[in-house]
Amino acid sequence: MSCDITAGRVEPCKDAVGGINNIYIFNYADLPESAFTFDATDTDVIDVLGSSLTAYKYELKATTNTLEQTITASRDNGTTFFEQALNITLKKMTKEANKELKLLCYGRPKILVETNNGDLLLCGHEHGLDVTGGTFATGGALGDLNGYTLTFSGSEKVPANFCIPATGTTIADKLTNLGITSIVTS
Repeated sequence: MSCDITAGRVEPCKDAVGGINNIYIFNYADLPESAFTFDATDTDVIDVLGSSLTAYKYELKATTNTLEQTITASRDNGTTFFEQALNITLKKMTKEANKELKLLCYGRPKILVETNNGDLLLCGHEHGLDVTGGTFATGGALGDLNGYTLTFSGSEKVPANFCIPATGTTIADKLTNLGITSIVTS
């Protein structure tokens, strides 16, 4: 049977950390699933996203940035899927950010999440993600957030794929070897 497990799992070392360092956003049409190359020995790992790709980098420096994937399964229906929820906080409201975030809310991007462990996870790889909530806000007190909160949601057949190119040790090398040739930061 194709759903039989093939390995166990020992208790890992306590050397992992939580959190998200950066996200790289792709317009849905610019990152077609047909361009992905999956690892020959592990079809849950993407080793090439495409060629000559442009990613829009958003730096995230807050503890409020999270990625959660919820398993939804029904024995009665014989279905299983994964709900992806990416929550981000962006500091400082600007007219330029308002424009870009408005466009982001209208689209359904695919997002590569760079964790604080140096892992790269592709969210919304088949169906894209939708902005399903958030705020453009400035708080009442001097120390309150002046900025944006966004919640991206998506439903996929599989959890977010690890993106591990065949070569590269630094994040910059990994991104290049995944096929990203241009990273736009502002």
